[in-house]
Amino acid sequence: MQHSENIITLAGVSLTLSSGAGPVNILHDINFSIKAGESVGIVGPSGSGKSSLMSLMTGLEQPTSGTIHVDGLSLGDADEDALARHRLSRIGIVMQAFHLIPTMTALENVAVPMELAGINDAFDRAAKELELVGLAHRMDHYPAQLSGGEQQRVALARALAVEPSLLFGDEPTGNLDGTTGRAIIDLIFDLASRRNSTLILITHDPALADRCDRVISMGDGYIIDDTGDTQSVTARDLPNLKADVG
Repeated sequence: MQHSENIITLAGVSLTLSSGAGPVNILHDINFSIKAGESVGIVGPSGSGKSSLMSLMTGLEQPTSGTIHVDGLSLGDADEDALARHRLSRIGIVMQAFHLIPTMTALENVAVPMELAGINDAFDRAAKELELVGLAHRMDHYPAQLSGGEQQRVALARALAVEPSLLFGDEPTGNLDGTTGRAIIDLIFDLASRRNSTLILITHDPALADRCDRVISMGDGYIIDDTGDTQSVTARDLPNLKADVG
């Protein structure tokens, strides 16, 4: 599939966090762009910086240095209200932990972000989203009454309800068995494709990443390979890079 316009651009992005033992360098000089409609798998071991990178791209964390542009917004120039509006209207996020509100039904869980975004027919649209993920018969059930796979389907319906231009998944099948996880992934790719949403998946699973148009591999806070960038750093270069930065 051919993609043309960049929807995400990171330039010179680094992230350093404070700790009791001193500064901790999480990400180092990250540079890449993602095109609209592209599906991208971001892989690497625990502690490689994958989830921190997602937090930066969704505006949940601010970089120590560098610039991030996401779907027309410069995240570093936006205040918290603008970032929150941007997430509500442009970004869907599906996490490993489903993060459903336990006192709300499936229908209410999906309707909440649309109500916050000021959408008038939030409940009607929520019902349609639940139908699309195969849960028309479970709308009035609470999370505790749903299986793990059903809860993740609710979370997916909630993420897609505002018709986001970007859909992020952070280990979205991590709490599911293999068969259920594969069904959820099939659903994620299908629904993202139908809406032409840009899909970014954070995962430990190379087989899942290989389903994407492009794979970005991370290690120790660096991009060590990028199948969409012939100039990317390779794993062979990583020791030299680490030596350069001390």
